[in-house]
Amino acid sequence: MSRVGKKPIDIPDKVDVTIEDETIKAKGPLGELSLEFPDVVKVELTDNTVVVSLARTENKFKPYWGLYRALIANIIQGVHEGFQKKLSIEGVGYRAEIKGDELVLNLGYSHPVIMEIPKDLKIEVEKNMITVFGIDKQRVGQMAADIRSKRKPEPYKGKGIRYEGEHVRRKAGKRAIAGGGS
Repeated sequence: MSRVGKKPIDIPDKVDVTIEDETIKAKGPLGELSLEFPDVVKVELTDNTVVVSLARTENKFKPYWGLYRALIANIIQGVHEGFQKKLSIEGVGYRAEIKGDELVLNLGYSHPVIMEIPKDLKIEVEKNMITVFGIDKQRVGQMAADIRSKRKPEPYKGKGIRYEGEHVRRKAGKRAIAGGGS
């Protein structure tokens, strides 16, 4: 029994949800998203809630129940509130700026790293913080991961790009380890 799948999804006031065939569409103040679901999942709209259940009860289809409930909850939350990820830049001379529709990162390489900003996402840079905002949770997370991958935090000095609140385990350098003699 899926504990996640059993929980009904409440629809906020400003969000309009429609179900057509095997597609659910959510329209809210921030935009519109849709999701296609397989025929093994049954989605019903009652009053101000969406209820997800299984049409077929074989074991191999049970994982879809909680998955599609979570995906539907994400599109409803996305069109209502949106999603954001914050990244912080650590390091001397490391900085980010927005030029037109591109994110320019100076990360200690011999050249600046230039990333194109997708039309459906908003990126803001404030001092050493990069904020990625959008209505699609997967797109926001992927863009944040792409930015972080340009210079992951290194364990010796802690320089690099990290998620807000991410803890990087620090390692002792050569001098701390070398205590012996010649």
